[in-house]
Amino acid sequence: MRLKTSLAAAGLTAALILTGCAAGGASTNTNSSEPGAALTIAKPDGAITTESHNPYLGDSSASKYGYAKVMFEPLALVNPTGDLGTTPWLAESVEWNEDYTQLTVVPRSGVTWSDGTDFTADDIVFTFEQYVSGALTDSAGLKIEDITADGDAITITFADSKYTAQARVLHTPIVPKHIWENIADPNTDPLTDDGLAVGTGPYVLDNWSTESVTLTANPDYWGGELSVPALNYVSYGDNAALTTALVSGEADWAQAFIPQIESSYLSADEHNQFLVSPTAGAGTLFMNLQTKPFNDPALREALAWTIDRQAYVDIAREGASEPVWNVTGLGELLEGEVIDEYKGVDYSVDVDKARQVLTDAGYTWESDTLIDPDGEAVSFSISVPAGWSDWNTEQALLAEELDEALGIEVKVDQPDWGGWDAARQEGTFQAIIHWLEDTGNAYGLYTSTMDPKWIVDDKAAFNFGRFDDPKVTDALNTYANAASDEDRQAASAVLQTAFAEQVPAIPLGAHPLLGEFNTRNYVGWPSEDDQYASADPTQPGIVQVLTQLEPAE
Repeated sequence: MRLKTSLAAAGLTAALILTGCAAGGASTNTNSSEPGAALTIAKPDGAITTESHNPYLGDSSASKYGYAKVMFEPLALVNPTGDLGTTPWLAESVEWNEDYTQLTVVPRSGVTWSDGTDFTADDIVFTFEQYVSGALTDSAGLKIEDITADGDAITITFADSKYTAQARVLHTPIVPKHIWENIADPNTDPLTDDGLAVGTGPYVLDNWSTESVTLTANPDYWGGELSVPALNYVSYGDNAALTTALVSGEADWAQAFIPQIESSYLSADEHNQFLVSPTAGAGTLFMNLQTKPFNDPALREALAWTIDRQAYVDIAREGASEPVWNVTGLGELLEGEVIDEYKGVDYSVDVDKARQVLTDAGYTWESDTLIDPDGEAVSFSISVPAGWSDWNTEQALLAEELDEALGIEVKVDQPDWGGWDAARQEGTFQAIIHWLEDTGNAYGLYTSTMDPKWIVDDKAAFNFGRFDDPKVTDALNTYANAASDEDRQAASAVLQTAFAEQVPAIPLGAHPLLGEFNTRNYVGWPSEDDQYASADPTQPGIVQVLTQLEPAE
C-alpha cells in the first residue's frame, strides 16, 4: 500500500497555488494586510551557543532549535499522523515505481530562493547528487544510484526499496545549487558567511544570538503572504522553565511532555491548547527473549493479558497517547493494515485468562508467588533511565499490576542514560521500555521487535530481545522490497501471525507527537478533528501549519 496523498493536503496545495504561489510573489491576503504578532517557538534544551544554519547537521543550531525546517523545504511532506498522507511541496508531483526503487518528481514552478534566484530542477538534481558524489555523508541511508532528468521530470534511482523510508527521502532538505556548489565541505560548513543561509522556505534568517534566533516572513514566498510576520526561537533550561514561559505568554509554541498539563498549563488561559498526535510508533515493553523468564512465550502472553494499557495512557502518559490492544501490536492509526483474522482480536486486562495460560504451561503459585515449571519464583527487573517521568511512572504501574495479578516481583531499575544504553545494546537487561522505528506503516513495529538486521557485532540498535525466526526475517524483507501490494500483504500476514502467537514485545500506547500552542493571536492550528499535520514545531510539517494560520478575530 503506497502512502496516501491526503485529500485535505491536496486541497491545501491547490489553495496555495490559487493564492499566488505559481507566480512566485506574495498574494493579496486581507487577513494579513496589517502586521500581526510574532510567534515565539520554545525548546527545553538549554543554551545553544554555536551558530550554524546547515540543515544537514543534527547538532547545528538550525537543527537544535528547529528553524532549519522553515528555511529549507523538502520535496513533499509525509504526515506522521492523521491520514499518513503525502503532500507535494517543492515538487508539484511525486510518484514511486512499483517496488519503490525509483522516485519521479516534477519541481514546482514559480518558486524562488530567498535571494531572488529561480528554483529549478537543477537544484533538486544537485541536492541528491551530493550523496552520489560523496560530498554529503549518506547518514540517512538513501543509497542513491542514479539521478536523471527528462524535461521537467527528475528520476532518482535507489539501490533498494524505499517503501519503508519514503519520508526519509521526501523530507531531504533541498538546497540552492548556485550557492552550495561553491561550499568546500557541506558536511561541516555552518553557512554563517553572508549570503549562504538561503532557502525557499516561508521564513528567512534575520538575527542570531545565543539567547534567541529571529526569522522574518519571506516576502516572496511561493505559498503566498504569511499571517505571522516573524518567528522567535528560544531555548529554556528545562521543561519547568519552558512551562512557565508558555503559561506567562512569553512563549507561544512548543513540543514538550508537561506533567499535570491541565493544572499547570491548560487551566491558566482558555487560549492555551495541547494537541496529542498519535503516530505509527508506540512506547513498547521489550523483553530479553534469551534468558528467563522471557524465554517462555507463555509467560510473555500472560503479561500481555495482564498489563493495563489504558492505565499507561491515563496515568503514565497523562492522556497523551492512545492504548494499543490488538494482538498484532498495531495501533489505531494502522488498523487498516490488520489482516481479517485479527481484526477486533484484542487483549484486555483479563487476569483469569493470564492465569490459565500460565497454568497450562506448568506454572503454579506458592503463597501468591508465581513459580515457574523449574520450581523457581518468577521475578524480573524493568529498566528506564532516571528522570524519564512518564516511563518511570509506568515502571511503578507494571510492578503493582503484575504483583497483584500474577504474583510476579518486578524490580524497578532507573540507571543513568549511559548504563541503560549499554544494557539495551548488549542484551544484559531483563525488560526495558523503548520506542519503535516509525516507518508510517506496520513494518516499523515488526522490524523493531523481530528483525535480526539490527544486531551488529552483538550489539542491538533495535530488536533488543534478539528475536530470530528465518520465516519472519524473509517476510520482513518481502514487506520492505515487494513490487506489489499483494506480496506485501502476504508478508504482513506472516508478521502479524508471528507477533500474535509469539509475543516478542508488548506495545503499550501510541508514541505521540505533542504540541503546545495558544490561539490568542492566530487560528488554523491542527486539531483532533483535523490533523493535517502535528502541532510539533520541530517536524517538517511546521511549514504547512504556518501557511494555514490566520489572525484570530
